[in-house]
Amino acid sequence: MMQTLVIMVKEPRPGRVKTRLGRDLGMTAAAWWFRHQSRALIRRVQDPRWQVVLAVAPDKAGLTSRVWPAHLPRWPQGRGDLGDRMGRMLRAAAPGPVCVIGADIPGIRPAHIAEAFRTLGNHDAVFGPAPDGGYWLVGLKRARPVPPTLFANVRWSTQHALADTIATLPDHRIARIATLNDVDTIDDLPMTKRGPRAT
Repeated sequence: MMQTLVIMVKEPRPGRVKTRLGRDLGMTAAAWWFRHQSRALIRRVQDPRWQVVLAVAPDKAGLTSRVWPAHLPRWPQGRGDLGDRMGRMLRAAAPGPVCVIGADIPGIRPAHIAEAFRTLGNHDAVFGPAPDGGYWLVGLKRARPVPPTLFANVRWSTQHALADTIATLPDHRIARIATLNDVDTIDDLPMTKRGPRAT
């Protein structure tokens, strides 16, 4: 069965993406960062071991955007909160394991994706935790139907997001892989980790 990697992307428009980062850098600079970060990530994680699909937003603009590689399939994210949109992607993929990632995690490498799919060989679900209590990857083996309650009542953008999501998967064998940082503020950018700031 096919392994599918879904990458959640938004059109990199100022004020529409990375708005918390935009409060530090300016909205145009934040959108520029997201555009280049997401394009680099998409290029890096393409691999013959899995099919890459772009889950785009906004739906209409994302489906016709010239920002993203034209050869990759695109699916509209649709309406709802993050859980609604990720759940839609997890259910829509062809039969086989599916992993969903965000496009704002600079540390993702093909080895991380390969580990996630390998882990689904003997687990029902896999998560890539983030240090803030969220997660950068969620994957399901899909040997059984995706639970209708998946992502119900998750407190998104809080330190409870991962724990809340795991709670929506009772009786599932769950594994965790590497912890990686996403980028929400200027302090999350890799360049700011090099040492103390000048005073």
